[in-house]
Amino acid sequence: MTGELRPLVIVLGPTGVGKTSLAIELAGALDGEIVGADSRQIYRYMDIGTAKPTAAQQALVPHHLIDIVDPDYSLSLAEYQAAAYRRIDDIHRRGKLPLLVGGSGQYLSAVEEGWSIPRVAPNPELRAELEAYVASHSPAALHERLRRVDPISAERIHPNNIRRVIRALEVQISAGRPISELQRKRPPPYCIYRLGLMLPRSILYPRVDQRVDDMIAAGFVDEVRGLLDMGYDRDLPSMSGLGNLEIAAHLLDDVPLNQAIERTKFSTHEFIRQQDVWFRGHDNGILWHNVEDLDADALTQMLRAWLARNLRRSRTANSE
Repeated sequence: MTGELRPLVIVLGPTGVGKTSLAIELAGALDGEIVGADSRQIYRYMDIGTAKPTAAQQALVPHHLIDIVDPDYSLSLAEYQAAAYRRIDDIHRRGKLPLLVGGSGQYLSAVEEGWSIPRVAPNPELRAELEAYVASHSPAALHERLRRVDPISAERIHPNNIRRVIRALEVQISAGRPISELQRKRPPPYCIYRLGLMLPRSILYPRVDQRVDDMIAAGFVDEVRGLLDMGYDRDLPSMSGLGNLEIAAHLLDDVPLNQAIERTKFSTHEFIRQQDVWFRGHDNGILWHNVEDLDADALTQMLRAWLARNLRRSRTANSE
């Protein structure tokens, strides 16, 4: 149907702000289904540490792109994007409303903006060489190497995000062209409502600190121990999620548990700051809502009105 822009609701925000519970409520009220945009919830066996929706929550509305790969599988951004488009299109075909929900900035932007992602295969030898360079120099030194060959990507990528810096250099070296040049955008045929959730950090930080404590009480240490016992090395990308490395250090290096917990809380605060930077840099019209003042019923009515307007526009476009 030429001219039709199908609706997509995006629910984004920093970790711990309450995206899951709101998305479930909205999906239930609007006959929707949730497509995950979380780069850690894709992994099986990682439930507590990733704050994955519980079985009870997933039973309330259909969830997609959760528990899709094992922890030793490195899912590329291109694979995630393709899988997300398939799920969203299938939800549309069945007459439902897709809600893309998460806090992983690259996942969200790749889908929303239609990134053309370079098809450069991983080069283990090159990655090992770049990792060794970081170990002998510093993350800042590696970031400076990227800045010299691809200043646009260097501006976008935080120096401490070593995996992304390495990937950008890997693409540039392998393809002979900067990743920023290869990442063309072709927006998908969606009419997007961008819903952002926020809380003042003075409230959010204590909230995520309590969540870390709750995760420990729920068995997070045993979860990480189980992953290690299954043979999943702590150097895997999947194990770089918040808390996994810190708890692995407790289990393998005799780091006291209280120190591992404090480091997890500090890492979570830093991650929230990085998420804020990403969202500011990729704000294509996010409608931000303070969770303290959020009225879910009123938001549901706003979305119903938005869906009705979108349907009228589509019908008008198709009749012309």
